[in-house]
Amino acid sequence: MPKVSICIPTFNRVNLLHFAIESVMKQTYEDFELIICDDGSTDGTPELMSQYKDSRIRYIRHQKNIGKSNNMRSGYEAASGQYFIKFDDDDRLTPQFIARTAAILDKDSNIDFVGTDHWIIDINNIRNEEKTQQNSRQWGRANLNAGVVENLLEVVFIKQSFQIGATLFRRQTLQEVGFMLPNIQNCEDNDLFVRLALAGKKGYYLPELLMEYRVHAEQQGIQRAIQYLTDKLRYLSSYQFEVDNLEKVRRSRLTETQLLLGLRLIETGETQKGQQLVWSAKSFSPSRAYTALALSLLPVALRGSAFKMLRRVKP
Repeated sequence: MPKVSICIPTFNRVNLLHFAIESVMKQTYEDFELIICDDGSTDGTPELMSQYKDSRIRYIRHQKNIGKSNNMRSGYEAASGQYFIKFDDDDRLTPQFIARTAAILDKDSNIDFVGTDHWIIDINNIRNEEKTQQNSRQWGRANLNAGVVENLLEVVFIKQSFQIGATLFRRQTLQEVGFMLPNIQNCEDNDLFVRLALAGKKGYYLPELLMEYRVHAEQQGIQRAIQYLTDKLRYLSSYQFEVDNLEKVRRSRLTETQLLLGLRLIETGETQKGQQLVWSAKSFSPSRAYTALALSLLPVALRGSAFKMLRRVKP
């Protein structure tokens, strides 16, 4: 039985998947299994996977698309290792990732997961030091000390410092909280970290750049934004914190998400639903809300450029 299970969910990313796989095969730590779970890819993913003959690699292919979260759960359910990590098919691990994080879990059985910092890379695998530093500051990692995180709920909910693809978990810990929820395609990582913190689990932060997160054009687009905001609304609606400052932040983010989703729905022609969301969230930014309601009277064909300008205005 391998010590570490590494899962890479994939869908139609044959051009990037091989980089992710090779980053695992180059790990200095060798006691692992690699599980590729394919959500019904229609590109050359099966042909790519047929080229790998290493016995540590397992390929799970779903004939039909079952959704992002269900696909990644299939990899998790197939895992047998004591430790577990899932990272996306367009990202990469640095060669020392497993060795450095597993050593911390080996040393202290009270630690449930170890998160690290990560590089920002582009479509050509080029690291961007400026964007990496900016990302670390934006998500609170620049000021996060090494060691067990004392205020874990604040760190994972308010600052959102931990990135799931840069975190190694005890699989037993994930089993206790149910891993990621099924049938949710976005914010499933935020939700998992919040549930871990609420369950009293212990997270350790290792301030080293041990993973590479890719930023590229496929991550953009209004339909992707609508899907993301819809799931974010569901995620934020599923909690009510007892601590006042956490609850204040949750409610503010909930209202902001309602407003942003409403804007995009109006822009794409789902006018009535969008108007309802914007109206309910007008307290977050009255000027933006009333402007959006006025723009909803325009023909759909003319809304794109108008809403693009509106999104540039800070609330």
